Amino acid sequence: MNAQSIPEWQGKISSPAQLGGIELMVLENGPARGTRIAWINTGSGLRFKVVIDRGMDIADAFFNQFGLAWLSHAGITSPQPSYNKGVDWLQGFGGGLLTTCGLTHVGGPEQDEFGQRGLHGEYSNQPAELQSIIQPDPAKGRMDMGITGITRIAPLFGPALELKRTITCTIGRPVIRIHDEVVNIGNTSAPHMLLYHCNFGWPLVDEGTDLLWNGDCKPRFDSADNLIFRDGHNFRKCPAPMKEHSANGEEVGIIDPIPDVSGSCSCGLYNGKIGLGLALRFRKEELPWLTNWQHWGRGEYVTALEPGTHPPIGQAQARKDKTLVFLAPGERRDYHLEVELYHDKESIAGFLATYD
Repeated sequence: MNAQSIPEWQGKISSPAQLGGIELMVLENGPARGTRIAWINTGSGLRFKVVIDRGMDIADAFFNQFGLAWLSHAGITSPQPSYNKGVDWLQGFGGGLLTTCGLTHVGGPEQDEFGQRGLHGEYSNQPAELQSIIQPDPAKGRMDMGITGITRIAPLFGPALELKRTITCTIGRPVIRIHDEVVNIGNTSAPHMLLYHCNFGWPLVDEGTDLLWNGDCKPRFDSADNLIFRDGHNFRKCPAPMKEHSANGEEVGIIDPIPDVSGSCSCGLYNGKIGLGLALRFRKEELPWLTNWQHWGRGEYVTALEPGTHPPIGQAQARKDKTLVFLAPGERRDYHLEVELYHDKESIAGFLATYD
């Protein structure tokens, strides 16, 4: 090993925690009381909170002094299975960098001969069973860290699905890697829909922030009242707060993302005011659709990029379209999602060059 390859921290730290790592704790106040979380510090300026008791979704996330995620008025709450009916899901929707929707339904509440389904499914109101934590150990050459947990939705006589989630990071790199394995643990075929509701807020999202993707976009509902996803309007540039989006005002665009030669799709945001870009990467064969939610209410200023097996059309429509996925007993599907931050001129230039 030559002098130039010796890490700067060599011989100068007593604990790996000086560089980064994973810290477990339990929240002790308000509606989140008793909720297990894990703070992950990548040592690169990127740090974020994994909510173990909400299916290992991600709440707060920061890069240096900048917040990345939108957090709702509700914030983190303990899991409430009673919120799985109608639109009650919204009462426990904390926003955050990642809220997982599914595993059998994504979209609005509905009822048909196959059952009753609440908004965006049951997943985010289920606690995970923590399986393992791997801390970095730089002295032994291990710069990676990871946390793994299993979340099950398995009512008696109903579809029984299990999601095993592993979140990994590397010391010194502003990257989050998520690997999900969904398995049908039941003895009958199970419908399957999955959507990653990634919610971004101020200061990353601000007036003039660019929304980035490659692919055609169309409005979820083609209506004359659509203020965002319409001809002649630049819906890829974040506006100032809009009075029209007070209360339940919102617009949704459905995108057919174009993959690169490796089959990978990318979307993201770039705020030139603060010199910060964020990329969200996923594989087209795993998650063929991308949804963009825009809700610009004053004090509720948020946009979401949402890779999914389907747009949020609901199980009934997916059945009608013959696009609903069914998993046979024992069948498994893998999903990969990656978040990366860009903050210097050279990396930002390369990041922006990937978009039309």
